[in-house]
Amino acid sequence: MSAATRAGPAGTAGPARALSQRRPLGDRAFQVVALSAGLLVLVILVLIAVTTSQQASSWFSAEGFKIFTNNWNPAANQFGALAFIFGSAITAVIAVILSVPVSVGIALLLTEVVPRRWAQPIVYVVDLLAVIPSVVWGLWGILVFAPWLQGIYTHIASGVKGIPVLENLFGQPVSGDSFFTAGLILAFMITPIVTSLSREVIATVPAIDKEGAYALGATRLEVITGAVWPHSQGGIVGAVLLGLGRAMGETIAVALVIGSSPAITSQLFAPGYNMPAVIANQFGEASGVFRAALLGMGVLLFAFTIIINLLARGVVARNARRHRGA
Repeated sequence: MSAATRAGPAGTAGPARALSQRRPLGDRAFQVVALSAGLLVLVILVLIAVTTSQQASSWFSAEGFKIFTNNWNPAANQFGALAFIFGSAITAVIAVILSVPVSVGIALLLTEVVPRRWAQPIVYVVDLLAVIPSVVWGLWGILVFAPWLQGIYTHIASGVKGIPVLENLFGQPVSGDSFFTAGLILAFMITPIVTSLSREVIATVPAIDKEGAYALGATRLEVITGAVWPHSQGGIVGAVLLGLGRAMGETIAVALVIGSSPAITSQLFAPGYNMPAVIANQFGEASGVFRAALLGMGVLLFAFTIIINLLARGVVARNARRHRGA
């Protein structure tokens, strides 16, 4: 009996194994380098999580679940971080609510409405907004934007006086350095990111789907709602979640315009605090459990952003699987 006959059904693995053995040295070296680079990223993330968690362990052990209480008083060794978690969440939500309609609208404008020769300059401008340093946004916000918004906030607060829900959100007290100002600055900062990602996703819509809709007599709006949006909604949701993660982690710009009030309030025009801002402002004077508490908030922020990014990847992957199945 020959060797090929003895191999039986598994004999087909022989050519594949021989082919892999004949791969050029450059291909194998590139595979090793790429794999090492990917593993290096994971190792760095694990080391960041482990080292910061170790240095923040005294806060977690001393406070326990009290870290989720609104009781931040370093003088009394009380380090409840709920107010800062609330500040991070509310500013990020404001940024997403304000940014997403504008970002998706710009992306649709560039891909479905404006001719390519006119769209390209707009793309350049949007991309340029993404590279403006955060400290520039923060300085512009505290020196120009916040003082200008102070008067607008005052007029809005006087206009909603006596209206139950609106007064609780937009009434007194009013400050130019506030949750809403920080949310606006973050909206400016994440708009280029969400726009670019949404534009790339919308550009992947098959032309035959849109042409078929036009051939059936659909209007441009009907093509967008019936062909473009169903194909790209998962990717756009993923882009929004990535923008949300960026908004939650932004530090310098928010630290300059949010104020410094560790309180939970429904007043969006009032000053507040969030996790990145309190870490940046108070880390230099911290020691002991105080320092561990600030590092612990960094661990929480790190965990929140990873969870948001994993959700974004999951949404995009599920949408891709659904379209492959269709």
